[in-house]
Amino acid sequence: MKNFTIYLVILVFLFVSKVLGQETFESRAKQIANKIEKITKQEKETLKKEVEEINVQLSNGVITGEQADKRKKELAEARAVIIEEKVTLAQNELNDLVQQKVDGKLKEQDSTKKGRLIIHWDKNDWHKKDSIRGEKRTTSQFVFAAGLNNIIADGELQDSNYKFMGSHFYEWGFTYNSRLMKNDNLLHAKYGLSLMYNNIRPTNNRSFVVNGDQTDLEINPVNLKESRFRNVYLVLPVHLEFDFTKPKEKDGKTYFRTHKSFRFGIGGYAGINVKSKQILKFEEDDLKYKTTIKGDYNVNNFIYGLSSYIGYKELSLYLKYDLNPLFQDNLVKENNISLGLRFDFN
Repeated sequence: MKNFTIYLVILVFLFVSKVLGQETFESRAKQIANKIEKITKQEKETLKKEVEEINVQLSNGVITGEQADKRKKELAEARAVIIEEKVTLAQNELNDLVQQKVDGKLKEQDSTKKGRLIIHWDKNDWHKKDSIRGEKRTTSQFVFAAGLNNIIADGELQDSNYKFMGSHFYEWGFTYNSRLMKNDNLLHAKYGLSLMYNNIRPTNNRSFVVNGDQTDLEINPVNLKESRFRNVYLVLPVHLEFDFTKPKEKDGKTYFRTHKSFRFGIGGYAGINVKSKQILKFEEDDLKYKTTIKGDYNVNNFIYGLSSYIGYKELSLYLKYDLNPLFQDNLVKENNISLGLRFDFN
């Protein structure tokens, strides 16, 4: 989970950097113009308050009319100098911006390109424009899933051999989502690349022992605090997704979007085993030990299975089942099954 968190932070950083890098010449010039307007307005408001204070002093007889006029003139001149200095700085920014434009470091804003992200500083205006922005026919998502993991043998869940709540899985990866029909948003092909982590925790102080071509659960002579068996797979998931997000229409045009309503997917996955290891934790003489034993454990080198999900917007209930057994030649065929929550961040 620590490595996953690091990867996620990097992805968010890259996305934000990409968005900020799309700032155009027009938007930056508008910001500078707004800054100049704001400077002038603020200084005039300050001058107005100062003049009102002088008028109060004049009304109370604190100063004479001649003194009042003199002080008003001095204040006006001082504010004019301040405005000139601040506006000059802003104009220098504008000059630098123009030079960057001449050097070809900035792009013109092109509103005709589909799928382009346009940032508007007015929140209400941004929401209004974004609500009708169509998506490209193929979009991409970051996927993360996690939940319970266990084993099925002879059609029965092996929750007596493996802890039900202690065994878990998680998966993360990237997918592409392609709308199959040009003028209909229902059917999508969803495909990508994922890393799957399947963990099972044996019960009754047992751990896995390799006996030739058999991998057996045996009672460990040491009193174990934890016994965990993990397999990591690199897989290619493929799903047919039904997305019930309704298209939007405006000015005679239809705009398609995804992951905005109920959806479900059916399909499967296939891949390879990249790592198998057993983690054992125990205590002896008030000392804590953690042993990690890596090996093939007679685990199948390949994995393939069926998977399905159903949910609303980004969140869905996710079920996957391995069609091939966990171990290659064990007399009892044990197949991995997982149930959890899945997030598809569009």
